[in-house]
Amino acid sequence: MRVAVVGGGIAGLAAARRLEVIASDAEVLLVERDPVLGGKLRTEHVDGFVIEAAPDSFLSRKERGVGLCEELGLRDELVGRRPEHHRTFVRMGDELHPLPEGLTGMIPTSLEALEETELLSPGGKARFAAEIDVPARRGPADESIGAFVSRRFGREAYEGLVEPLMTGIYGGDGDKLSLQATFPQLRVLELEHGSLLRGLSAPAASELPPFVSLRDGMGMFVDALRDSFERTQLLTGREAIRVLPGDDGYRVELAAGETYAADGVVVATPAYVTAELLADLDPELAAEHLAIPYASSVVVTLAFSRADVVPLDGYGYLVPRSAGRDVLACTWSSQKWENRAPDDCVLLRVYAGRFGGRDLTEDADADLVALAREELAFLNVVAAPILERVQRWPWGMPQYLVGHPARLARIDDALAAHPGLALAGAAYDGVGIPDCIRSGELAAESVVRAVTGARA
Repeated sequence: MRVAVVGGGIAGLAAARRLEVIASDAEVLLVERDPVLGGKLRTEHVDGFVIEAAPDSFLSRKERGVGLCEELGLRDELVGRRPEHHRTFVRMGDELHPLPEGLTGMIPTSLEALEETELLSPGGKARFAAEIDVPARRGPADESIGAFVSRRFGREAYEGLVEPLMTGIYGGDGDKLSLQATFPQLRVLELEHGSLLRGLSAPAASELPPFVSLRDGMGMFVDALRDSFERTQLLTGREAIRVLPGDDGYRVELAAGETYAADGVVVATPAYVTAELLADLDPELAAEHLAIPYASSVVVTLAFSRADVVPLDGYGYLVPRSAGRDVLACTWSSQKWENRAPDDCVLLRVYAGRFGGRDLTEDADADLVALAREELAFLNVVAAPILERVQRWPWGMPQYLVGHPARLARIDDALAAHPGLALAGAAYDGVGIPDCIRSGELAAESVVRAVTGARA
């Protein structure tokens, strides 16, 4: 069985590994246009600093992140956030206010904790508590996160509590993002219990903390996956340009003019790249992918001498859309994780770029560093950084707009006409690392079923 995997991010890597595990005769070709594997999972080690290019952790409750770590022998390398700095803040003007304790699915489960926050006015708190008496909306229609939370808890709760958290995940506009595609469990609670406050409960205890990273950075994941391959040929720095029907399966054409014949193909690329790859094979399938919008963002990492900074007593803070700023959030990495900086230094990251806003990826490095330093000045972080890193992610985050589930259904219908072709990645059913791993593994299983079924 010859299978091509196009895309060497975490979804494509997970697909290649799954193919090796479940199909002993599989010969896998993985094509990645970048010179390195891993997509957004990239870690740089320099002078005692551990610098992440994008994600620095993943949810432990979504099983395929931790599960794959265990299969790769990384279980003992998983680390949780430093508990002594467990607070997260929201910036309101030039002040930081801690998020209330007991958040589940972005919603506070404790009205007592909510009473202590200054993120909501007395009227906003009263409206939040009144959610228990708001009747459930019936019917299957999708709605935006903003509309749902505003309907249940009031607009102030959405703008002050939920929107900053949601933007920290998707970098998007909650008034446009689909609830069914992002937080479907909230809609389920409304229908089953008539109220989220009535249905929500604190997360069950787990042996692992809710967010975990790897001791030496997320790049360990990529290295372990690459080292696990036995029958996967890696073509890095090579671009696949189209997937076409073959005599007995598919043909994957590369930019260099080479063609790879395969029984099955996993396409694990951003939706707009997938659209180009499939344009000749299935124009309608390509058009559905081209209609999935993306947000661009930048990550600016700065290090300072500890003597020049009073570190934030927390993991970081979020900036709501209502602030009208390009910055989304700031993470104090050396407060959040052990061994991310030398003891006499502080490491932090500033995230910027909102969906619908200006494209910061076109700005010069110096301008982006200046933007980050301006953001930190309100915390009296004014010293010159001793290390600067700028990472751009043009079209880096898919946006699950209202109607996204219906689009996925149309994509699935179109795929039925192409047995042996499967899709994976963040564009479909979850943007987190465990989601992408799961999508890659399911895609691999789909290809194997199709190919072995055709041979039977």
